[in-house]
Amino acid sequence: MKAIADHMKSVVQELASCGHLHAGDLFLIGCSTSEVAGERIGSAGNMEIANLLFQQLEWLGKETNINLVFQCCEHLNRAIVVEKQISRQYGLTEVSAIPVAKAGGSMAAYAYEQFQDPVLVEDIQAHAGIDIGETMIGMHLKSVAVPFRLQQRFIGGARVNTAYTRPKLIGGVRAVYPD
Repeated sequence: MKAIADHMKSVVQELASCGHLHAGDLFLIGCSTSEVAGERIGSAGNMEIANLLFQQLEWLGKETNINLVFQCCEHLNRAIVVEKQISRQYGLTEVSAIPVAKAGGSMAAYAYEQFQDPVLVEDIQAHAGIDIGETMIGMHLKSVAVPFRLQQRFIGGARVNTAYTRPKLIGGVRAVYPD
């Protein structure tokens, strides 16, 4: 557990200083606690690991003033755990379910328990995100997703991928783009 905590701390510190997260952004977390534990995705969910990771993610949210949103597993069609105020602010479509470890995943279930006024929404277009354990968060990121390679590439046994998004570049050879 200490190694997992150290890995996660390294990841969130790098994310906090990367310059790609901005106040108010929706930051999507997809996480297989099974993969973090070194097991096959969906086979060994772990609320203790979820707690450990959530504490670090909560620090990241406070440090950068981003909004954390958590992707459920395939059993809830990868619905997203959000605070009700975020759902209303973005006009998101709420769905009726409560994530639990075996249907939603341990990380999403843990986040749901920690949020002040949680709801599930069908989908979202997040500004950035982290995928811990290859949970496939891409369907919930805005276009255009840009991979951001962290120095810490694993948390426990899980591969870590992150991405931020940028506006589409439109036009042609005559177009001028901001830096």
